Amino acid sequence: MGSRDEINNSFKSLVPHFQELKTRISKCLLFVLIFFIILFPFSDVIYTQLAEPLISRLPEGSNMIAIDVASPFFIPFKLVMILSIFISIPFLLYHLWMFTAPGLYEKERKLVLPILISSSILFYLGAAFAYFVVFPLIFAFFISIAPDGIAVMTDISRYLDFVITLFFAFGFAFEVPVITVLLVLTNVSTPMSLSKKRPYVIVGAFIIGMLLTPPDVISQTLLAIPIWLLFEVGIIFAKILIKNRSSDVILYDDIDNGNEKKDDN
Repeated sequence: MGSRDEINNSFKSLVPHFQELKTRISKCLLFVLIFFIILFPFSDVIYTQLAEPLISRLPEGSNMIAIDVASPFFIPFKLVMILSIFISIPFLLYHLWMFTAPGLYEKERKLVLPILISSSILFYLGAAFAYFVVFPLIFAFFISIAPDGIAVMTDISRYLDFVITLFFAFGFAFEVPVITVLLVLTNVSTPMSLSKKRPYVIVGAFIIGMLLTPPDVISQTLLAIPIWLLFEVGIIFAKILIKNRSSDVILYDDIDNGNEKKDDN
């Protein structure tokens, strides 16, 4: 009986958490749905803008094609859904933060919120880098090496899958500074130790570029070099944070020592 009562009490204590989780998930889904409803009437315009880096570099007379009969409807639908989630990331992270914050210590709360904000900004910067820098370069390269007599006509479905993959690849690659700082702040590593691992990081960056991008040197390099540079940025920020933390500790020690002297007097 005692163990059964303990189980029932444990379950009852979890019910409010499940209710809160359900409420926050519902709000997130509603937020995404609102963006979807707003953006869907402009789905054709959005896809045209998304395809502009390729369309502007196609030879005269070449167009994008739809292989499947339903693609002209489902592809804009899919694009708007992904874009709605993409735009909603800060809102989704906010509710994730609000759900987990009560169970965190004060120091962890101070750490998590800046990380959520910076990771969102870096993800968007990575996607923007892919669109404005990477896409024009790799599409120009692919089209330039097409043999004579070959008409370049890309399927709209495959193009969407291709660019979405690159968006997420570069978005997550730009999270490297956050990961680097976290490794240092959680005492898993130190800036000096990470600096010594620089050769392995560079090799790993090119391996990641090889796995996440098309099999060409340009796109692999365009992903690998930012990963390496952002790793260096992360080390710099980690050093600054550690220095500030050490200064705060010294300041608090001085204050405590001053208070002790006053008490002795």
